[in-house]
Amino acid sequence: MSHSTGFMELENRSDIIARLQSDILRLQHFCSTQSPALDVDLGPMKECFPNGSFPVGAIHEFLSGRIEDTSATTGFLAGLLATLMGVQGTVLWISAARTLFPPALKAFDIVPERFLFLDLKNQKEVLWAMDEALKCSALTAVIGEVRDMTFTESRRLQLAVEDSQVTGLILRHNIQKVTTTASVSRWRITSLPSDVIDEDLPGIGLPKWKVELLRMRNGKAGTWHMKWKEGRFMPVLSGQRSHIPEQKKAG
Repeated sequence: MSHSTGFMELENRSDIIARLQSDILRLQHFCSTQSPALDVDLGPMKECFPNGSFPVGAIHEFLSGRIEDTSATTGFLAGLLATLMGVQGTVLWISAARTLFPPALKAFDIVPERFLFLDLKNQKEVLWAMDEALKCSALTAVIGEVRDMTFTESRRLQLAVEDSQVTGLILRHNIQKVTTTASVSRWRITSLPSDVIDEDLPGIGLPKWKVELLRMRNGKAGTWHMKWKEGRFMPVLSGQRSHIPEQKKAG
């Protein structure tokens, strides 16, 4: 067999594998529409996503059991949404005990007026409202704060976004009882000591997080140290490992 023939066979094999991977993602209802700007802003994190692209039009869950973890998580989510919303996007935030301080969104170049807040009485109402809101394609994303979520409840939300292609982000506050869900990914965000902006100026510096991607369907788990600087996520390189890879397949 000639070298040219062998090269063609390898190329054809690569094409077949790529098509099969694409078909699997389509059958599992992954959105084919990518978000290049968001992928660039996520830096090394994107390497763990299927096809190297953050899955929009899907349900993602974030675990935050402590108040300080919830604060770190909402900051990280604001960074995600800053790019995902673009210049015209609208986000609906649903909760029974809202933790977000809207003016803080300005630190991530988000105009608070582009957020809609729906404050309800209990988790049952939050999940029902999320299910209905995720069917509205006019929204960029829907965020829901809950204590717990069953597989059936998460599956209902995932089915809703498969038609609308709205991205659903769920904050789960009861991390002592983490059950299996139909979410595409599961994250845990915790805070790190912030960067000092100016040695001569006291106060809070640039936000930094330990970002753990615990599960990614058709992707990989991973851990990074990230910071928010100049309107984007950047890896923390000085004195720390910015990425701690995990070899096993996740999801």
